[in-house]
Amino acid sequence: MRIVFFGTPDFAVASFQALVEGRFPVTGVVTQPDKPQGRSRSELVPPPIKVAARSAGIPVLQPVRPVGDVFTTSLRRLEPDLGVVVAYGHILRPEILSIPSRGMINVHASLLPRYRGAAPIQHAILRGETETGVSIMQMEAGLDSGPILHRVATPIEPDETAGDLTARLAELGATGLIEALSLISGGLARAQPQDHTCATYAPKIDREMARLLWERDATTLVRQIRAFDPVPGAWAMLNGGTLKVFGAREVAETGEPGSVLAAGDRLVVAAGRGAVGIQEVQPAGKNRIPVAAWARGRGIALGQRLE
Repeated sequence: MRIVFFGTPDFAVASFQALVEGRFPVTGVVTQPDKPQGRSRSELVPPPIKVAARSAGIPVLQPVRPVGDVFTTSLRRLEPDLGVVVAYGHILRPEILSIPSRGMINVHASLLPRYRGAAPIQHAILRGETETGVSIMQMEAGLDSGPILHRVATPIEPDETAGDLTARLAELGATGLIEALSLISGGLARAQPQDHTCATYAPKIDREMARLLWERDATTLVRQIRAFDPVPGAWAMLNGGTLKVFGAREVAETGEPGSVLAAGDRLVVAAGRGAVGIQEVQPAGKNRIPVAAWARGRGIALGQRLE
């Protein structure tokens, strides 16, 4: 079964490597173009999947968008039986989905039909879910709406950040993918339609979603900080500058929302109900550092307000 793999970020690497190590015949990889980096934007940085594919000696296609005659012809030349998509970053049109003779499957980081869309991990943490997982889905034209071939569930730990959970789900997705391919190869796969009435959505994260509003209760704020760790980073304003915060826990203290209650080994900020204890911060243009080091350098005072 000849496979073409669509993927871009680190999350996709575990699934790709599982295919290679399992000796599945991956005939080509489709990923996004190299991205410019640095002050002059002159250095081009390849996506993690491109690096992995080149190491494995597998051809790479990098269309700006996966459309058009040139891309379609290049994809057909790979003669794929099946497409595997893991966090590629573009919606694939029906004419692309139909090229592999056995269609395409997707590794999605949620228990579908919950959290369809671009940011399922962050939204699951934001909403206080205690369980998530991966779904291996037969792709169709709708947004993450295709029938499910296989699911693997896992708990969300109370202090787990989006970064931690992403790493775990990448490995779980790789395992689930190989299990699903075994079912497909053995003729045992039984795709189950999703219950669309139970669907929830996880849209792309924007900067304003990560802004901390201290009038909210501490539980909500801690979830927000966990959900946006490491990127884009939950943030607030302090003395006219942006301050990102990480490593949050609820603290049984009270005060005016946004006011600094302590600034030693941790930064404690009052919320609308309760308070938030913060372990690390990242001032604008600086690196992420422990609160103790930052507080010594800045001399932050009790009673100062984050907005």
